[in-house]
Amino acid sequence: MQKVYHRILRIAGNVIAVEAEDVGYNDLAEVRSSRGTSLAQVIRMEDDLVSLQVFAGSRGVSTGDEVRFLSRPMRVSKSENLLGRVFTGGGLPRDNRPPVEEDLVDIAGPSVNPAKRIIPKNMIRTGIPMIDVFNSLVESQKLPIFSVAGEPYNPLLARIAMQAEVDVIIIGGMGLKHDDYLFFRNTLDDHGALSRSVMFIHTASDPVVECLLVPDMALAVAEGYAMDNKRVLVLLSDMSNYADALKEIAITMEQIPSNRGYPGDLYSKLAARYEKAVDFDTKGSITILAVTTMPGDDVTHPIPDNTGYITEGQFYLRNGRIEPFGSLSRLKQQVNGDTRTDHRAIMDTMIRLYADFKDTLEKQSMGFQMTDWDRKLLKYGTMFESDMMDLSVNIALEKALDRGWKILSDCFDKTETGMKTDLLDKYWPKG
Repeated sequence: MQKVYHRILRIAGNVIAVEAEDVGYNDLAEVRSSRGTSLAQVIRMEDDLVSLQVFAGSRGVSTGDEVRFLSRPMRVSKSENLLGRVFTGGGLPRDNRPPVEEDLVDIAGPSVNPAKRIIPKNMIRTGIPMIDVFNSLVESQKLPIFSVAGEPYNPLLARIAMQAEVDVIIIGGMGLKHDDYLFFRNTLDDHGALSRSVMFIHTASDPVVECLLVPDMALAVAEGYAMDNKRVLVLLSDMSNYADALKEIAITMEQIPSNRGYPGDLYSKLAARYEKAVDFDTKGSITILAVTTMPGDDVTHPIPDNTGYITEGQFYLRNGRIEPFGSLSRLKQQVNGDTRTDHRAIMDTMIRLYADFKDTLEKQSMGFQMTDWDRKLLKYGTMFESDMMDLSVNIALEKALDRGWKILSDCFDKTETGMKTDLLDKYWPKG
């Protein structure tokens, strides 16, 4: 039975407070004011005092308005009819098409029992050499993309959405500029990837609480598809906006701040979302790639710092490229030994030589005389950056490995690479 309350005790920003009984955390309520009915969500309970975040904002809400608790959390459909659709952070259609209301499931449920998980063992190919060759993305992995504002992280996510070898793509946008939202939608539509995608988009002008709902919406749908034997890739951008929304609400609630003003449960909030990544035994899987922009490129900032303890590595996006140093997929060894016999050797050798190239650049900038070996390294580094690191490079893993051999043969003699003779005999380009 739904309970109705006719007295709002406090209105602070977009948060209202009422005295209520038998209410659950994250439960929904309807707030009926002079401007109409809007949804609100329980975000804090202190004895009988219940605080709710009003989705549409508290403008027009007065202390005498009616609050009706729905006794359930937010729900979202896991129907196949979601594919090709675009929704707000609150689950309402953003594409001017009818809502999808069948097969509803609660959002923000618990993560999967570890006993139901299996060891990650399958590679997700993306067509991006700096991922496929050097830091392979593994099914059911959770990885952040650490970046700064201005880097092409949204175009990178769009490329991965178009090219990743998975069944379903779910995009969760938080605090996006309207242009970024249109870029995602139009890019996927133009390349035929929208038909296998679901988008939950919160723009900078939307209510803050909807920003907090986006990851839970996306992951609840992902779980539904994964249980139907689908390989699902969830792409989130930007988790820093999610954390900032948590901070804004915590300030409104007058909570005691932690590091740099963020709430003390920031780690738990992030972990509850990232830990949804899973490979189900006998079912599908959920893989998570999430952009985290670092204020001032500071990896010790609370958001990337907490994220690093939760995830299984990270990609660093700098100067329009995925950096080979610092980027790490901790699960890559699970898969890159099963791709092609030269995969690990190419990965190790090319990164080692690129590190030598960086040292040579430093020597050159300091005016040291260049040796023949230094000149080979300079040629190699230039080719590696243009033919492998550049994000415009779009080739399959096997072709990327072949290209790696071609770059090595153009710059070095066989004996200079330090690779095993059997691999050189099999893969070194002839002629």
